[in-house]
Amino acid sequence: MMVLRSSALQTIALLPRNLVIVLLRGYRAVISPLYGDVCRYYPSCSAYALGAVQEHGVTRGGWLAARRLARCHPWAEGGIDDVPVHEHSPYRRTRFGFVASQRKG
Repeated sequence: MMVLRSSALQTIALLPRNLVIVLLRGYRAVISPLYGDVCRYYPSCSAYALGAVQEHGVTRGGWLAARRLARCHPWAEGGIDDVPVHEHSPYRRTRFGFVASQRKG
């Protein structure tokens, strides 16, 4: 019973992160193609935001994405700017890009 409750709480705790992931994936599928390849950085700002939220969560990932957007302007030098790795993440990414708890065993 305790394991089930813990699993349910982890799923609920990941809900905001996965909701933001849905929004970012929707943006990348619908709006981003309308603008074309205009980002001076690799990965693009929307891909960076998606990776940051997947890796670090809504708060820290959102902060990283906001900082990246502030750096992305017509006079920016650009280049490769990967999301910082979260060394000891207790989560895994599903094949659809959502974040879930690590599997036991």
